[in-house]
Amino acid sequence: MALDTQNGPLSYEAPEKDLYEVGEMPPMGYVPKKMYAWTIRKERHGDPDSAMLQEVVDVPELDSHDVLVLVMAAGVNYNGVWASLGKPISPFDGHKAPYHIAGSDASGIVWAVGDKVKRWKVGDEVVIHCNQDDGDDEECNGGDPMYSPSQRIWGYETPDGSFAQFTNVQAQQLMPRPKHLTWEEAACYTLTLATAYRMLFGHEPHDLKPGQNVLVWGASGGLGSYAIQLINTAGANAIGVISDESKRDFVMGLGAKGVLNRKDFNCWGQLPTVNTPEYAEWFKEARKFGKAIWDITGKGNNVDMVFEHPGEATFPVSTFVCKKGGMVVICAGTSGFNLTFDVRYMWMHQKRLQGSHFAHLKQAAAANKLMVERRLDPCMSEVFSWADLPDAHMKMLRNEHKPGNMSVLVQAPKTGLRTLEEVLEGGA
Repeated sequence: MALDTQNGPLSYEAPEKDLYEVGEMPPMGYVPKKMYAWTIRKERHGDPDSAMLQEVVDVPELDSHDVLVLVMAAGVNYNGVWASLGKPISPFDGHKAPYHIAGSDASGIVWAVGDKVKRWKVGDEVVIHCNQDDGDDEECNGGDPMYSPSQRIWGYETPDGSFAQFTNVQAQQLMPRPKHLTWEEAACYTLTLATAYRMLFGHEPHDLKPGQNVLVWGASGGLGSYAIQLINTAGANAIGVISDESKRDFVMGLGAKGVLNRKDFNCWGQLPTVNTPEYAEWFKEARKFGKAIWDITGKGNNVDMVFEHPGEATFPVSTFVCKKGGMVVICAGTSGFNLTFDVRYMWMHQKRLQGSHFAHLKQAAAANKLMVERRLDPCMSEVFSWADLPDAHMKMLRNEHKPGNMSVLVQAPKTGLRTLEEVLEGGA
């Protein structure tokens, strides 16, 4: 196929149609009327393999500050599972659209821009961060956009995520794609990496500092694998927690100072009532877990920070092993939402409990720069075909996925491609 790269965006010959098959490329910048998407409808809420169905839907229309992105690959994360289940809330309760397209991570190509978009042009290769806001309040102008009343997560709180051939995003969601990564590698990291970045560096004065110790739950997963790498980049020490010995070498290979297997301890779940025999047994096991941390950090050195996301199963222990004046920072509750803890250890030791939710553009861009500069590994473990997208989410729901992060191919026809030219010339 003859390619022209001399003047502006790459041009090539392709027919203009109303609908293209998945993997079939329209002419550069040509926007068809229809597209394929994996949709969820409210009456189908349930496991992803029944909630997600492929449909032909309208290509989204752009507002003045919006960008239409041709999706080359999309990341698989827990947002898709939650959207399918309708938990902790149904996305339809927020956006009221007739169908929901999940997906909060993507790599792709700018395909069309609104008339007020200045920073991006058709043909730019990008990754997308998932925070949206209206941009017109005090928090968006001098504060923290994550505190804006209009803050929402694209692909979960909006109906137009990345599990489609095209996605409509705000221009401020775009960041440069690391050109050394494949399309699928570039698609797998932004949500979890930026979330981990804000958790570790976004909550002063408890922003991570060199030499500190951090306990990282789920150390082999998407969030955990980036947390460990970011902790290393900051000159601090990560203590990873795993649930399967087969994951130990992976976590140590990321640079963890030590690894604990939670199955070696019996102090998980909701806290027993204080001052009961059950509490005494829990306390004994929790101290055993704390002693195992000391074996890594040194006697008496509790962790400065706990990187929390399981929630119900781990929270009582997290608040116990955190040091005096330290912080437990939490971004999810994948094991349950009813959190319990012994508040005496919170107030007497003046510990901070901090909720954290994704990241704003400056934080996401700082994290993305580390990836562009090759300081981080995307830790991509599995790539799925477009047809297998619901199965990928079922693996995540059942905790059967491999360590690291998962992607699904959309317009990229096969794995290993790094440019549009390779897609056009070598994808067949």
